[in-house]
Amino acid sequence: MTDSPAITRLLTPKADLGAALIETIPAPAAAPGSIRLRLDRFALTTNNITYAAFGEAMRYWDFFPTGRPDHGHMPVWGFAEVEASDVDGIAPGERFYGYFPIATRIVMQPGRVTERGFYDQAEHRLPLVSAYNQYTRCTADPVWSPALENAQMLIRPLFITSFVLADYLADNGWFGAARLVISSASAKTAYGAAFCLAGLADRPELIGLTSRANRGFTEALGLYDRVVTYDELDGIAADRPTTYVDFSGDDGLRARVHGHFGPGLVHDCLVGSAANTAPLDRTLAAGAALPGPAPVMFFAPVQIRKRNADWGGAEFTRRFNLDQTRFMTAATTGGDPWIRIEEARGLGAAARIIRALHDGSADPRAGHVVLPAAGSEPV
Repeated sequence: MTDSPAITRLLTPKADLGAALIETIPAPAAAPGSIRLRLDRFALTTNNITYAAFGEAMRYWDFFPTGRPDHGHMPVWGFAEVEASDVDGIAPGERFYGYFPIATRIVMQPGRVTERGFYDQAEHRLPLVSAYNQYTRCTADPVWSPALENAQMLIRPLFITSFVLADYLADNGWFGAARLVISSASAKTAYGAAFCLAGLADRPELIGLTSRANRGFTEALGLYDRVVTYDELDGIAADRPTTYVDFSGDDGLRARVHGHFGPGLVHDCLVGSAANTAPLDRTLAAGAALPGPAPVMFFAPVQIRKRNADWGGAEFTRRFNLDQTRFMTAATTGGDPWIRIEEARGLGAAARIIRALHDGSADPRAGHVVLPAAGSEPV
């Protein structure tokens, strides 16, 4: 493989997850058995802020080392094209979907190459969760189409969590709850879970918690039985067993939920961190000090492994693809879609989107897609 051109990358200061450092560095030396990919486009959502917030505890920072101890690579989902290859079965010009750093290019060491795709088997990635190391060859992906790439990379990484979370709650009998209270209810992963839950028979009542600014949008989704703003929390009757499904990670809100529902709170499920970028261990420790159930971190790969064993991989994929197609259609079509896809160009634009997502000022309807190579100027 020939030497690669320079790489422009966006790094996240671990002390300020809404900030960004954009720099251009020499490409790593080309090694036998490696490929070079050019990142063509990627999605940015609050899910990426969660990756950063949980970067140490869940080892998300470890996937793409930066060489800077105080800065990490915020992972994103996107599409990349092979620029050069020294690997049999992977040709220049092929397109792959997967988990990438925010950078114009990346060098990988493929292994387990099949018609479906490959796994990056760089030594530092071998101990990490294998689902994030898998790259799908677009021509072998039954749900891929060029026209739907933006929708796919926005929705698929979020909706896999939504789908598996809904299954996890049902699989555990709702933890004995007759009500689910879902925070950050306007977030795409949260209402994706509500979408999966809404049509289930004998499900608990679904209450969406959101800000006053996002109340109208959240009600218009039509997925929650009730939408309640954060300042109205005390108006929810504490009259039945309740499971808290937390996409916000807000310590103050968690304390209010525990205090209000008291012994009626039967389970506290921590899914995301839209409103809290403190380290995960600090959030879990603060929650454990509260009366009632300690928060339990939901990790989708664990439930995926369980269902692959229960159903088989093919059946899991069939069920997921069916619901994903239904959700993608509901979310992106019609005169007033839930997700309005917005393309931006360059890593400078990516930095501005990250700041808005981190600060909670981003429009919940916006589905942000970044084309990194164009206008990758420092900010």
